[in-house]
Amino acid sequence: MTLTQCIKEKAYDLGFDLIGIAPASRAPHAEAYRRWLDQNYQAQMQWLARDPHRREDPRRVVTGAQSVVVVGLSYFVLDPPGDLWNDPSRGRIARYAWGLDYHNMMLPRLRELGDFIEQETGKSLNQRAYVDTGPILERDFAAQAGLGFIGKNTLLINPRMGSYLFLGEVLVDMELEYDEPAPEGGASCYIDPPGQSKRLGTCGNCTRCLEICPTHAFPAPYILDSNLCISYLTIELKGAIPIELRPLMGNWIFGCDDCQEICPWVRRYAPRSATRENFLRYDPDWIVPKLVDLMALDEVAFRAWFKGAPIKRTKRRGLLRNVAVALGNWGSPEALPVLEQALKDPEPLIKEHAAWAIEQIS
Repeated sequence: MTLTQCIKEKAYDLGFDLIGIAPASRAPHAEAYRRWLDQNYQAQMQWLARDPHRREDPRRVVTGAQSVVVVGLSYFVLDPPGDLWNDPSRGRIARYAWGLDYHNMMLPRLRELGDFIEQETGKSLNQRAYVDTGPILERDFAAQAGLGFIGKNTLLINPRMGSYLFLGEVLVDMELEYDEPAPEGGASCYIDPPGQSKRLGTCGNCTRCLEICPTHAFPAPYILDSNLCISYLTIELKGAIPIELRPLMGNWIFGCDDCQEICPWVRRYAPRSATRENFLRYDPDWIVPKLVDLMALDEVAFRAWFKGAPIKRTKRRGLLRNVAVALGNWGSPEALPVLEQALKDPEPLIKEHAAWAIEQIS
């Protein structure tokens, strides 16, 4: 068994669903990434624009890097009961946040995989592990490593598992056996020059993900304008949500899965990988919580409710801002008492959105 085969076997033993290896070279769509930044499609996520030369080339991240070991882990679990999921008095949470923070789960395994490579080679390696927090265009390298193709919704789609995938990488300064890129994969998820033909990956003529987006966040296939994306608005945006976008957000309070749920690849194949309930908290009353209950959370209750979960990232002020918008979109007078109480909240962001919700209901 070759070293590369041993690495892949170890990755599967660690619980990863997919693994592939790509050469550590300049990202295939580095220029498209620059054009995406030029349009300010990263919104307030300025770390995406910081030192783009480094983000484009893993050799600037790990000195002497030759290989990018990319892993994928499915986070698909079955849908909650329809009467809860479609209830506008409850908040929707993106599927990836239905449990413990995936960074804390994946990073130790990736570091163990890196240590394994060192042990197998018998020498000290320059290496580094990342789970979507490092300066690397990970979808580019996942496609190069054969894990899937980049779809029109800008997500990596594996033909056997869909797009509900966590991605992680180990950069190492040694040459390994490289996988073939996915057929037709690597379609730009940023911006192609005018007039340039687009590689459609294996999305074919399907545009369901583009059409279903409530805020029209896709100006073109393979291009996402983060300024309009509900996931950005509910998680990354720190200030007030633009008023004109609030009615379009429905009851999404943390992230959004609309462009994944509608994807034929997801609908057909993702249920095969519904095995992650060991770290995803499949409690319908938690993953589709009552909005009025959330709006009443103080700081202590917020920390207790979301202990260890990715939702803590928004902090209480961000989550209750989102909940207030969802309550306004629900439009029921039942929400008025908790919203009126929120007008007394010491956090201005919460008060502002509660006042908007009350106006919507009135």
